[in-house]
Amino acid sequence: MLYMGRSLNVSSNSVIYTYLKSINKPNKEILHAASSDTVRTATKGLTLLSIIASTSPFIGLFGTVIGILETFSGLANQQSASLSVVAPAISEALIATAAGIAVAIFAYSFHLILKRLAYELHSLLESQSDIILSLSNGE
Repeated sequence: MLYMGRSLNVSSNSVIYTYLKSINKPNKEILHAASSDTVRTATKGLTLLSIIASTSPFIGLFGTVIGILETFSGLANQQSASLSVVAPAISEALIATAAGIAVAIFAYSFHLILKRLAYELHSLLESQSDIILSLSNGE
């Protein structure tokens, strides 16, 4: 409504409304604070998601290395080892790497999606702020 000129006021369900209802005239500082606070709150979990995306392949690889070490340790106690004994144990150890990569793919994808949504939120709040300031200066 605000963008199309159908309303000169901010809707009560807007994030900016909470900040504007306590002041008489909108100003740049209040609108900037509203935008910053909202984006900060919206992006709170992105750091953790980024850490999960970047470390999960290494955790999976570590699990694989431990699995392979245990396999070779167990083979050392046997007198002979064939491929039919070694292959299933190594295959089982590689599941940790696959799981780590799968977690990383989903975490990184959702991180990028949420980061884009946060950018769109910031852009929307900035443009709403600009409209509100231009309307209040025109009165």
